[in-house]
Amino acid sequence: MPFEPRSIAVVLGTRPEVMKLAGIARLLGGAARIVHSGQHFDHNLSDVFFADLGLPAPDEHLAVGGASRGAQIGEATRGLDQMFASDRPAAVVVQGDTNTVLAGSLAANAREIPLVHVEAGLRSHDRRMPEEHNRVVADHLADLCLAPTEVNRANLAAEGIGGERVVVTGNTVVEVVQEHLPGEAERAAVLADLGLEPAGFVVATIHRPENVDDPAKLRVVLEQLASIPLPVVLPIHPRTAKRVEQAALHDLLAELTVVEPQGYLRFLALLAESAFVVSDSGGLMEEVSVLKRGMIVVRRSTERPEVQGTFVERVPPGPRIGELAAEWAADVAGLRERLAGIPSPYGDGTASARSVAAMERLLG
Repeated sequence: MPFEPRSIAVVLGTRPEVMKLAGIARLLGGAARIVHSGQHFDHNLSDVFFADLGLPAPDEHLAVGGASRGAQIGEATRGLDQMFASDRPAAVVVQGDTNTVLAGSLAANAREIPLVHVEAGLRSHDRRMPEEHNRVVADHLADLCLAPTEVNRANLAAEGIGGERVVVTGNTVVEVVQEHLPGEAERAAVLADLGLEPAGFVVATIHRPENVDDPAKLRVVLEQLASIPLPVVLPIHPRTAKRVEQAALHDLLAELTVVEPQGYLRFLALLAESAFVVSDSGGLMEEVSVLKRGMIVVRRSTERPEVQGTFVERVPPGPRIGELAAEWAADVAGLRERLAGIPSPYGDGTASARSVAAMERLLG
């Protein structure tokens, strides 16, 4: 490995970033210097993922969780700038489209440190999404854009980003799911713990501001989940739980199996054994393509068109959620059979190795 010890700052702050950067961090070994922004500060959304994925605890911490978007970005940028000034890394690696990504990108750029953006080139073309602004800025500041698919490469090319700055790697989510999916006995134990039957329940996650910050929309989504003719397991995000409390919607949760956010291995077990998924998560759209499960995406736009019409159907908050769920619930075996032979568009499980190789070429 050509990198010096602790020379590559891997900046992360949320559950998806921990998951998707785990393979890269492991391949970097002693060269990785893991910096946690604290954007996700809940134990079930952060610490447990390091344990599940076999990663050491972060080398350095910030504490920006719980603040507004602007405060998170500002505080994280300032903290990273000070950190990089006192102990300059050879490169900074960020992943995805979070506030942590934007802060890491700005801090690296300000200190003229090479920036690597993992999962580059995703575009929803929806300027109402804060994540869209984060990912666009990160791509334009990055010295190396690691694009999961050719669709993402084309998005970058349309914005004048190309040549050696862009490498198509696949998505690291593929190897994470393949490597960490619990075995049959472990999955059966998770179902038994919750009183569930294989292929006899739905996994739901809802957390995006567009769905939970408007009490009327949140009510509609919860009502639609309750209408599904299968048990619905809802690992409730802290943001969603707070909005439910503020809007006095507790009665709607009574129809669902509400659980705390799950560790990654338990959550993978639930996904693999589910009939299908209802969610507004972007990362889950990728994971279901590896597990060959269907997903109803409750969002107004998506940055992952590669899975639409195959693994994913996108619907707005409203009655179409329950209608489509009822259709799928009536023929779970047929849904699984239809999806089983469709390859994931996110690569062959070598994205982390391709990413580290591209970093080696960048830094020479």
